[in-house]
Amino acid sequence: MKNRFTSQIQKNQQQLIQVINNVVRSRYWRQNIAVKILLSVTCSLIVIFAGMTMEKATTQTATAPVFTYQTSWLGNTIGKGELRVQNYIEAMYVTGNGLVYTNSIWDEAGMEAAIYKDGKVIGFLEDLHGWYRLGGKAVTANSKYIYVAMRQGGMSSQKEGYPSEGKTWYCVRRYDLTGKPAPFPGGNGWDKSMLIISDKSEVTGLAIVGNKLFVSNADANIVRIFNTETMQETGKFTVNNPGGIAVDPRGTLWIIQNKKGNTPGKIVHYDQTGKKLPQQIVDVVDPTAIAIYKQDRILVAENGIRQQVLIYNIKNQPVQVGTFGTKNGIYSGVPGEVQDLKLYGITGVGADSAGNFYINNNGFNNSGTDLRKFSPSGKLQWQLLGLIFVDNADTDPKSDGVNLFTKQEEYWMDYSKPAGKQWTYKAYTLNPFKYPQDPRLHTSPDAPIFRRIQGKPFLFLTHMFGSMVQIYRFDPKTDGEIAIPAGMFVGTNDQGKSINGNWPPYQPAKGEWIWRDKNGNGAFDQNEYDNSEDYPYIGGWWVDTKGDMWKTLRTEDGIRHYPLQGLDSQGNPIYTYRSMQKEKTPSFFKDLRRIEYFPETDTMYLSGFTVEHPAIGDDWGVVGSEIARFDNWSKGNRTPKWRTVIPYDTTGKREIATAAMSVAVDYVFTVTSKTAEVNIYNATTGKLVRKFSPGPEVGGESGWVDIPHGIRAFRRRNGEYLVFVEENWKGKVIIYRLPIS
Repeated sequence: MKNRFTSQIQKNQQQLIQVINNVVRSRYWRQNIAVKILLSVTCSLIVIFAGMTMEKATTQTATAPVFTYQTSWLGNTIGKGELRVQNYIEAMYVTGNGLVYTNSIWDEAGMEAAIYKDGKVIGFLEDLHGWYRLGGKAVTANSKYIYVAMRQGGMSSQKEGYPSEGKTWYCVRRYDLTGKPAPFPGGNGWDKSMLIISDKSEVTGLAIVGNKLFVSNADANIVRIFNTETMQETGKFTVNNPGGIAVDPRGTLWIIQNKKGNTPGKIVHYDQTGKKLPQQIVDVVDPTAIAIYKQDRILVAENGIRQQVLIYNIKNQPVQVGTFGTKNGIYSGVPGEVQDLKLYGITGVGADSAGNFYINNNGFNNSGTDLRKFSPSGKLQWQLLGLIFVDNADTDPKSDGVNLFTKQEEYWMDYSKPAGKQWTYKAYTLNPFKYPQDPRLHTSPDAPIFRRIQGKPFLFLTHMFGSMVQIYRFDPKTDGEIAIPAGMFVGTNDQGKSINGNWPPYQPAKGEWIWRDKNGNGAFDQNEYDNSEDYPYIGGWWVDTKGDMWKTLRTEDGIRHYPLQGLDSQGNPIYTYRSMQKEKTPSFFKDLRRIEYFPETDTMYLSGFTVEHPAIGDDWGVVGSEIARFDNWSKGNRTPKWRTVIPYDTTGKREIATAAMSVAVDYVFTVTSKTAEVNIYNATTGKLVRKFSPGPEVGGESGWVDIPHGIRAFRRRNGEYLVFVEENWKGKVIIYRLPIS
């Protein structure tokens, strides 16, 4: 059963803390089998930890029946092993010899802070995951130590080295160069390696000059100074909303003054004592990272509409002398199309002593790591990708499995290549500048359903808690590869607004609603909502091949059918509550969970808990205990062609449960949550055909699967089946290629 508290966290999403709202779901606090530690859910405005164990499902293919198949993957450069590209990079520091130190608040496999060199992951900083700990948004290093921003949550047991329950320490933690914590006299935490900076707000910048460590705290409007050896405070000075810090060859500090609301950011200049110097850089909008380049140059990541790295000569008054990257970044040329010099969502910038550039793109609303190294002339040297988190993939059926979509990305596949090398990152489909109300910037969707409706492409995004479906259209002439917000369904909230907060504007005060972008501007405008009130507990969503929407509710009359009413003048699918049809749940189902209907054969597949096989407890997130097939559904037939019992633990220990299902032509595919085992059932008879697990190509391992659409199957024209499965522990989507049937 998912922690109810996490769903409440989900209702309070705020753009600044989206990544935390992503990770504060029960599945992200499960433990690495090597260390039995309780994780947690933090939240003092940003993070509360309530210990849970981190996910890891290790399965060996040797236990599966003899069956030839290939396991591949997409979205992460590295598909297996302890070291792979982390989920997000939110801060980066580059040394003269090209070592790249990174930091992030969360990484599913516990690699919040990592070390990269020559296009490889060579290490990570230990013990930033679990026991109420998280990473942070700043990192720096000298010849002896690495210093990272991090968070330590409180414990109810009042253990030594932890804040009290409900409290959080925002710290700088010191590590040696091998990635092990380096304690110091007076240090805090269980191993005395943490320096508490605040109990209210996070560290936003770090830099070193000689034996001085400078620490930014934006909310406190202060930069504090500490001795790098003793970690004792030696001074502090006031800076408005300080962020990243760069140190020039003269030893003076260039400090980002972060953008706040509609107030643009800028770069201010201080000496080591905190005296403000007259030089500053003001021709920026949203500076997010800063670094020194050669002797008298400074690099500033401009994360506004320009999406470039700006280069300034700072020998005297700063003067812009160049840029790096294509102007307007990924939104130049064909918007969304990935190219070497098209940047997007820049969170890290740096340079080595040879003049090579290092840039990290994190997308918007933490889309994922895209770390690149360039030569001084601008030629791409290497690229590392970690793009997947809480997601699955689906294919444009017109492409026959070649063109794949995740919630923000588009990929091209070449199945003639080896496993893990088959995918090419083609496009980033989110544009926050043209469509600032895109639901992907304000919520945490996952698992696409891709459809061709009247020949036109549409992307439907589901949600971990089943609370909404987001609809996107495409118009290559006006928006290139960008997915344009077109519509949205949300579930009933009988206590108030379906989505708490100020977004989206004009939403109904109570109940549920359908939004359609009637004027085509991608924004939630007045008079664009259709609203109703219904049963609040959703079992699942489905979009059939004609474009009709289906929803299951966990009640006896729990099927809702929204026939497509056509496309409007903007190209948006039209759905209304007036045309909605209520259909009775077949009597043997007592808790309906999933629905997949195929109009071309008039075949309905339903899953849930039945009279004979009831749920043990709530178990709201799983498929249920049975799947049933019904033929001639539209003609009123409610007698199943077959019913089959699927994996479900009736002991109450919840060790085995079916997380998701997907029907593709001749077979019904399911996947279990903790063991990530795929089961194949004959769609004609309902009988189990075979089962299999992640193969050696991904080390025989997977994270837990527990999003409602954590599996998606597709049969290619040559008869081969592709099966896509969520795999967040190592940050990818697993792709199974099954023999031609």
